[in-house]
Amino acid sequence: MKNSTSKTSFGRTGLKVILIFIVAFVVGYTVRSFRDSATPDTGHVHASDTGQNEAPQWWTCSMHLQIRQPKQGKCPICFMDLIPVTSEDSEVGERQISFSEAAIKLMEIETTAVERKFVEAEIRMVGKVDYDETRMKNITAWVPGRIDRLYVDFTGITVSKGDHMVDLYSPELISAQAELLQALKAAKNVKTATSELVTRTTLATLEAAREKLRLLGLNDEQIDKIESSGKPVTHITIYSPIGGVVIHKNAAEGLYVNTGTPIYQVMDLSHLWVKLDAYESDLPWIRYGQDVEFTAEAYPGEVFKGRISFIDPLLNDKTRTVKLRVNVDNTDGRLKPGMFVRAVVRSGVAMGGKVMVPDMAGKWICPMHPAVVKTEASSCDICGMDLVTTESLGYVVDTPNEAPLVVPASAPLITGTRAVVYVRLPNKEKPTFEGREVILGPRAGEHYLVKEGLIEGDLVVNKGNFKIDSALQIQAKPSMMSPENGPEHEIIEVNEGINDETK
Repeated sequence: MKNSTSKTSFGRTGLKVILIFIVAFVVGYTVRSFRDSATPDTGHVHASDTGQNEAPQWWTCSMHLQIRQPKQGKCPICFMDLIPVTSEDSEVGERQISFSEAAIKLMEIETTAVERKFVEAEIRMVGKVDYDETRMKNITAWVPGRIDRLYVDFTGITVSKGDHMVDLYSPELISAQAELLQALKAAKNVKTATSELVTRTTLATLEAAREKLRLLGLNDEQIDKIESSGKPVTHITIYSPIGGVVIHKNAAEGLYVNTGTPIYQVMDLSHLWVKLDAYESDLPWIRYGQDVEFTAEAYPGEVFKGRISFIDPLLNDKTRTVKLRVNVDNTDGRLKPGMFVRAVVRSGVAMGGKVMVPDMAGKWICPMHPAVVKTEASSCDICGMDLVTTESLGYVVDTPNEAPLVVPASAPLITGTRAVVYVRLPNKEKPTFEGREVILGPRAGEHYLVKEGLIEGDLVVNKGNFKIDSALQIQAKPSMMSPENGPEHEIIEVNEGINDETK
């Protein structure tokens, strides 16, 4: 009986608690509704609330500055409260940005003036020393026969011009000598009473026999010796046509050879070639006939000099380089073929990217032998070709009017398709910078040539330009990553229902 009474009183108590909560909820809801209806619309902010004389015309998101709205609300992307666009921002152009003097110091921004001046391009290359192909001679057999003696037993021996190299036995040579001796005997037997025609024929036959021996490789001294002795020699001696080093030995004693068979290869090492690899981006600064300085691993600190004698017309599509050939004097024999070298070419740059070498201006040069340079029109002393003007090969005269417009290499921000520089605008109360797209020429050392977009005297930022560009990107203004006109600010009208739900 007691249990039932207790349960009944507990149920009544719980019901009272539930009724109290319901009444409290209804009263709270009523008070809140009354308060909201009495509160002014928060979607409109008075000028006094913003601290400005006039209400802002546009509102933006601090996280998404491309959002522009004509009234206060929520950002449709991140739902943050929009902030007013200050009048200070409206006074600055799309590609412009202002900083305080203190900010300029903290950002370590430096500027330099755009100027016209002659700059120097320094092209560095690597390569190897090689033989001069024009100073290589092959010693061959002029007549078929058998090699009975090789005076040079191994490669690497240095020989002088006229040194004996080979003794060759040739039956054909013996027959030719017999013809000479017969013609000589006939010439001696010619009598004074003989007709003039017979005399001329006999003497012509004698001279033809001598010329045949010359063509077979005998010199005049050898021929005179045969005529004086009256006996044919059984062997012909082959002499070296030049002085140099024997780099190849292609025959052995006892070997039968035919006409033209190579026996030795002799190379004159008093002049050498240096073959260098130049990248295609460096070709605008390289000219035929330019002086080249290079160093070798064997002689650290010592500088050798040469002159460009050939630029390969074909590009190696694998290495993206072009072969250059440099003529080098090696009278002292210190340079050896195969040595690794590091070379540099220094080119003065004039307007239009032309190479300026004052020493070559106004002169004439041989298109085949660059060592032949004269002050007036003439012919080459080596090959007889007519000389051409150095201006026709891309050289210009050093004149002040030819100075190009240049900027430091650190000034432009290059994206691959565009180049942007930041210019400090004059006559501004606060330091103001403007981004400009420019058209650059090739790079010359620590400078870029400017084709369009800047004029002489403009102050371009050469240090801190990335910081300025980043500040523009934060403000959603055109930067190095944006096209010419920059992204258009999208004015988004946010649905009132969405704003109500997010409040």
